[in-house]
Amino acid sequence: MKMKLMASLLAGATLVAGVAKAEETISAVHAFPETLIYTKSFLSFVDKVNEAGKGVVRIDVRGGPEAIGMFQQPDAVRDGIVDMVYTPGSFYGGSLPEKDAMVASNLTAVETRENGGIALIDQIHQEKMGLKYLGWFDSGVCYNLWTREEPTFDDAGNLEVEGLKLRGNNVYNAFFTNYLGAQVIDLPTGEVYSALQRGVVDATGWTQIGLIDLKWNEFLNYRIEPCFFSTDLGVIVNNDKWNSLSEEARTIVQDVAIQHEKDSVAALRAKRDEDFAALDAAGMKVVSLEGEAKANYLAAAREKTWERMKEVMSGQPGGTANYDRLIELFYDLDAAN
Repeated sequence: MKMKLMASLLAGATLVAGVAKAEETISAVHAFPETLIYTKSFLSFVDKVNEAGKGVVRIDVRGGPEAIGMFQQPDAVRDGIVDMVYTPGSFYGGSLPEKDAMVASNLTAVETRENGGIALIDQIHQEKMGLKYLGWFDSGVCYNLWTREEPTFDDAGNLEVEGLKLRGNNVYNAFFTNYLGAQVIDLPTGEVYSALQRGVVDATGWTQIGLIDLKWNEFLNYRIEPCFFSTDLGVIVNNDKWNSLSEEARTIVQDVAIQHEKDSVAALRAKRDEDFAALDAAGMKVVSLEGEAKANYLAAAREKTWERMKEVMSGQPGGTANYDRLIELFYDLDAAN
């Protein structure tokens, strides 16, 4: 009887220990299709977490926009339908306009992690949306305007947009509309190829990389310099889910995210150089603004975005209390000059 009792107690203890050490799981979705370079970057982060967290924590990717619509994903993670989302901050800019500090930034995640910028963004996410801002991935890559036809300029060297069928979205519409004076056609990423194919649009803003992945280079023949803005892609996690994880699990996921912020800057800049070389070889032509026109173009991209951020912040709880601090942490005016 004593032997049976001992065996039973040992079996129970083993079962309890097994349950206590069960691997914790985080469900995740991503905003863009798997074929896009940015999604590949996120999936490489997932692989790193799952390797480092074996037996402790793993991320279970449920898919992309086919699983949850890209514009519904921020609400889905806030509401706990999914635990983690990789998405541009611009997709939930109405709820968190402070993300415009990242859009207009000329710094990388590495610099803003060091100076406290990402910590402030994390705090704002938690206060306003109940989300943990885990990391700013794929920073250090900016946007260009890409056109089908050769762009034209006025006598002062400013870009002319009259008659241009310009695809817009929430990232850059303040700049396109309020400075360039363009009449934009809002389209999600997944609809742009067919819109270019059918002639619905003949120009778009897009990052320095990914044009080939999306096959938009089949229709776009010119890249306008200088580039402007920064990608604002990040990973957000439901705060209740984050807090429910063990300290060990949280440490693993956060440490890998911080390292991926660094790794992705280098990887995507290398990819940009590869893409530019491939586009040049295929006949892509580069047209540049110069002098005062160039300076005004870059200043407008920055300042019109800041204006939008301040206006939306002013109508929300907390108002513009963090406005000046965000600009200080996410923009280096000396580097701009």
